[in-house]
Amino acid sequence: MSPDYPRILHHGGADGVTGSCHRLQLAEDRGLLIDCGLFQGEDATRQDSLEQHRVNFSVDDLLAMIVTHVHIDHVGRLPYLLAAGYKGPIFCSVPSARLLPLVIEDALKIGFTRDSVLIERFLEKVESRLVPLDYKRWHILIDDSRHRVRIKLKPAGHILGSAYVEVDTYDRATGHEQRTVFSGDLGAPYAPLLPAPRSPYRADVVVLESTYGDRQHEDRRTRRARLKAAIDRALENQGTVIIPAFSIGRTQELLYELESLIHQAKSERWRKLEIIVDSPLASRFTQVYRDLKPWWDAEAHQRLRRGRHPLNFENLYTVDDHEEHQQTVDYLARSGRPAVVIAASGMATGGRVVNYLKRMLGDERHGVLFIGYQAVGTPGRDIQHYGSQQHGPWGGWVELDGERYPIRARVDSVGGYSAHADQHNLLNFLKRMRHPPSEVRLVHGEPSVQRILKAEIEAWANEINHDIKVSLATKED
Repeated sequence: MSPDYPRILHHGGADGVTGSCHRLQLAEDRGLLIDCGLFQGEDATRQDSLEQHRVNFSVDDLLAMIVTHVHIDHVGRLPYLLAAGYKGPIFCSVPSARLLPLVIEDALKIGFTRDSVLIERFLEKVESRLVPLDYKRWHILIDDSRHRVRIKLKPAGHILGSAYVEVDTYDRATGHEQRTVFSGDLGAPYAPLLPAPRSPYRADVVVLESTYGDRQHEDRRTRRARLKAAIDRALENQGTVIIPAFSIGRTQELLYELESLIHQAKSERWRKLEIIVDSPLASRFTQVYRDLKPWWDAEAHQRLRRGRHPLNFENLYTVDDHEEHQQTVDYLARSGRPAVVIAASGMATGGRVVNYLKRMLGDERHGVLFIGYQAVGTPGRDIQHYGSQQHGPWGGWVELDGERYPIRARVDSVGGYSAHADQHNLLNFLKRMRHPPSEVRLVHGEPSVQRILKAEIEAWANEINHDIKVSLATKED
């Protein structure tokens, strides 16, 4: 008979891609929380996503919260968690401890208040709770007459500071021991700047993300060629390439690749190409990325030794204040000067990228390039779908801020730049464990995608004659 605890419950990320929030319940009065993110796109509009802007689950029993990484769909509900009365520590990696206050400050300005005094007071509260942990070292959370619980963070390769979490639990009353792994978001191998994630030695239960569990990404050479081709078309058309990108992770990886393309370029127009980062938050993140060079991978360090600066090169321009932003949008829309603009948000749900799209989507000189996942229900997903070739030479339309805009700009997607592992990588995360798990629970994926990945995991388990229970997480778990 299996023990009642530990038990895994989900307050988000169970039946969709965003809103990551998972609970490991050790006993009725003791639990751990892994992430507490905002819902986005269709996940945010579902009737059962009532906690989009609040925390309506118990926090009194939480011993600790663990942050896998600082993307908004993993930490955006942190202000609501503290407002609900959570008073425990917030564990994260050392780089995440540097980045998290920037993310929370931005989230507060968007969802709470622009009062600088209140924001500063709240940030002080967050920072006082942060407990940075070194990678690959066990940290004891509790060791008393009832439980021994320890956690370890390992690099996940998703964004700087990202981690997957190993949780060892021992219940002294029942003698039950369990190692539970929460994958967070796993990165793809050969991503710029970051080393690839390595599988844990063993696990009993794995809570595994499944965002791209139904497909394979392009390899790095292919995706770089497609990135270059998309920009080449804009150069020929005298237009701008608009790249919606999250301020942290994707923006810095793109800059790394663009620096490489410019460095290797033989044509004069490439060597003079302007790369514009129009996001104050992205600029601040990029500076922190520069400060955190010790966590870069070997390839990036080799570049630095050669005197190159992959996140701070001559062609790179940043746009800070709103007036400069408006001038840049107007100048590029009118002049047709070839440029690459990287602006948030990554799914075009808001932010400065929307102003570029409003002005340029209807002009076939320009291009829109998606390099990350576009959740169902977001403008990015609509542009990606209705701007594709199957909808004819004039594309379709998208609604931005309540108005319809025609899509005549060329729309491209380069899947290889996703910061998420693909199906092959996700399977390898399990296959490369010396001792595979007996249970895998799939989260962070559309149900149709999860079913495909579930079948692949079960097929592998049959091959190796290993009994693995594979399930799709539900909010009722």
